[in-house]
Amino acid sequence: MFLTTLHRVKFFDTDTMGVVHHSNYIRWFETGRVEFLRTLGIDLNEMMNDGILFPIVEIGAKFHAPARFDDELEIETTAEALTKAKMKFNYVIRRRGEEKILAEGTSTNVFTNDGKICRLPDKYFSKLSKGLS
Repeated sequence: MFLTTLHRVKFFDTDTMGVVHHSNYIRWFETGRVEFLRTLGIDLNEMMNDGILFPIVEIGAKFHAPARFDDELEIETTAEALTKAKMKFNYVIRRRGEEKILAEGTSTNVFTNDGKICRLPDKYFSKLSKGLS
């Protein structure tokens, strides 16, 4: 399963060269990830209220072409792997309606409770499992 989330580049996302600063892509990966989880019925506020946090332990990005102010972007998010302790996501960012990839990346999150890696309860794991199909 993959989910496409739309995002319009804001002026403050750009640097003095008029292109999107590389750090914003990491933020947009998060936007895609949160929307992906929401689509599966996962509410991060509910998880946090249950004491489960979802920190990133690894992240990577490769940049192919710049995005610019006012571009409408498609953030494609795919779940690559899931265990009860961690989850890995892949991302592809393009201008809306174009095939050319602007950036791609990955992130790995672990599930924690009280600062220690934990096993994700079934009420969340069953929903997340649907995202791998």
